[in-house]
Amino acid sequence: MITSTTNNTIKMLIKLKQKKYRDELGYYLIEGEHLVAEALKADQVECLISTKPISSDLSVILVSEEVMAKLAFTKSPQTIMAKCVINKNKELIKGKRYLILDDLQDPGNIGTLIRTALAFSIDQVILSNRCVDLYNDKLLRSMQGANFHINCIYSDLNKVIPVLKENGVFIIGSALENGIDIKKIPINEKMAYVVGNEGNGMNAEILAKCDQIGYIPIKTIESLNVAIAGSIMMYYFNGND
Repeated sequence: MITSTTNNTIKMLIKLKQKKYRDELGYYLIEGEHLVAEALKADQVECLISTKPISSDLSVILVSEEVMAKLAFTKSPQTIMAKCVINKNKELIKGKRYLILDDLQDPGNIGTLIRTALAFSIDQVILSNRCVDLYNDKLLRSMQGANFHINCIYSDLNKVIPVLKENGVFIIGSALENGIDIKKIPINEKMAYVVGNEGNGMNAEILAKCDQIGYIPIKTIESLNVAIAGSIMMYYFNGND
């Protein structure tokens, strides 16, 4: 059992709590039985970290509760964590439904959207390069393991949207200005839905690349939370497909 936080293995694991080291080393940490179980199902675990002896075909690093507290993201650490492999794939997959996130910054919003995308059979989630890091601990907890079961990539939206259009994907942006009721937007075999930054909405150059701009008619309030709006779009077009 490792009992010191100055142990070289532990020091390396602690580094994975920072994005620059995750990017450099190609690994990230997850915490708790549920996330670890989902990662194991998806075959993304490189090794397990536990305060209790466990049986596994994978490498197991046994640590003290004090060391686990240093590695953990929460104030009340669980007994198990895992070191997982970052998915470095940045390729578009051939699909019929895509969710595109244009510079979203709130981990809770992205997590909700990715979980909803999985629920409504979205083939791929495409995040702009300025979205919050997918392996941020708050985002990992928000996704509740959905990211292990749906393809998510980062990309330059100015480049990826034209490629989608060339592949016959109908691109729907989301904005009130110059938009139409989503119920008036034609259903296409291949569709992508774009939602924008929490404070600023979609970038103008991305809006200009969309085939249609849509909005969700609402009363009494000015706008919906981006995660709610994106989820409604996914539900509506999924239900009518």
